[in-house]
Amino acid sequence: MPLAGLLIGVIVELVFPAVRGSGVNQTKAAVYIYDGHIPFRTVAGKFVASALGIGSGQSLGPEDPSLQIGAGIASACGRGAALSRERLRLIAPLGAAAGLAAAFNSPITAVLFVIEEVLGTWSAVALGGIVLAAVSSVVVAHLFLGDQPLFRVPAYHLEHTGELAVYAVLGIVGGIAALVFVKLALRLRPRMRALPRWTRFVQPAAAGLLIAVAAIWFPQVTGAGYEYIDQAMHDQYVWQVLALLAVLKILTTVTSFAAGTPGGLFAPTLFIGAMLGGAVCGATRAVAPWFDGSTGIYALIGMGTLFAGILRAPITSVFMILEVSGNYSIVLPVMVSNMIAYLISRKYQREAIFDVLAAQDGLSLPSMEQQRESMVHRVEDAMRPAPNCLNGDDSIADALARASGPPDGHVLVRVRDGSWRMTSRGLLERFVTDGKADLALGSALGLATPLPLIHPDHALDVALRRLGEYPFLPVVHRADPRRLVGIIGVEDILGSYRRRVE
Repeated sequence: MPLAGLLIGVIVELVFPAVRGSGVNQTKAAVYIYDGHIPFRTVAGKFVASALGIGSGQSLGPEDPSLQIGAGIASACGRGAALSRERLRLIAPLGAAAGLAAAFNSPITAVLFVIEEVLGTWSAVALGGIVLAAVSSVVVAHLFLGDQPLFRVPAYHLEHTGELAVYAVLGIVGGIAALVFVKLALRLRPRMRALPRWTRFVQPAAAGLLIAVAAIWFPQVTGAGYEYIDQAMHDQYVWQVLALLAVLKILTTVTSFAAGTPGGLFAPTLFIGAMLGGAVCGATRAVAPWFDGSTGIYALIGMGTLFAGILRAPITSVFMILEVSGNYSIVLPVMVSNMIAYLISRKYQREAIFDVLAAQDGLSLPSMEQQRESMVHRVEDAMRPAPNCLNGDDSIADALARASGPPDGHVLVRVRDGSWRMTSRGLLERFVTDGKADLALGSALGLATPLPLIHPDHALDVALRRLGEYPFLPVVHRADPRRLVGIIGVEDILGSYRRRVE
């Protein structure tokens, strides 16, 4: 393991510097900074370095590197097909979903994770392509590797409503463990990188040596550890050993990751969660005679709990457990435990781990978590009160006498068919001058283009797109387009944003 670490240090520092890290932020950078471009040499380097690291026992997983490798292959194919810059940005996430789906054997999980953590959008075009790529990848993987699931999941039944309290305890324990993991990783990584450059050649070897020492007594902490997760799910360890394995996996994974060894956090997160879930189940059995929970189910839910707490992808964490278990009755305990862990992580670690890692690497990447939870600026927050409006049945003379509105002199006209037009005092005065004072206003404006309508719940960007060259537009009630509830213009929109900034 130390010798492999030395080789990894040389590869990462001298040959393939872009392969450092898990691969998630690198794929996001390709989408948002480099127009979907991932050099193929990065694909080759990530494959070699990750295989060396994980194969030699470093405490990391293959899923995140597979995501970057898949994105790199898709990027190369897109460049070969001479795709436009916009399409090249979209094809990298397709490859990322394919790589992750093949590595984890779960297409739904791959689709949700890529959308939730890499792309950040649910557009129909992106979603359709990502789903097709993930499903195709899993089908091909099954042809070569078989269709056996990663874990043998026991049947689930909620035997006693008191179990929900145990799932809540698991959520609390998982949230605390997630905080410990993230805090350690985010503090140790920059300190390791701040050391003299020559130490980076030996840091992976030093991490490998520490893991090798731990593996003398606990070989379960090496590599991805999926076979040990399966053993834990079938009561192969007492709960004290499960708790110790969770602690050791946190330490070994943080050490490997901070040392710069290429590899992912996906598998270690699941390992820690499975061990903690099994430990909580075993400890509860020891203190509560009525409790007869299944270690396998608690280990499974623990996997989702740590995934929600560490990687902060709450939707993916829930559907991952549903996909792996194939049992939708498990959704209630999954949601209870996962959401508690997620909220604890959010409370005491305000920025998600991938966001902080990007900042440490000097990358300005969008925060998917902030995008998901940011407040939408709506028209109802920016519009002005409704002014007096004119009716299309009024004569031009009457309309001119009643015309009022914003200082720019423009007024709104409600036509009989429910549409809206815009006019001004100057235009009404010209009609009177031309001898059309008795003509109905709606007839005089009949050839004018109806105004685009805006509703109070529309986002401000929708209003901004529809405004165009109009000084303002009517905001109307959805149930009755003839009912004016306000008006909105560019200055109203800008003022709303200014108030929020202040």
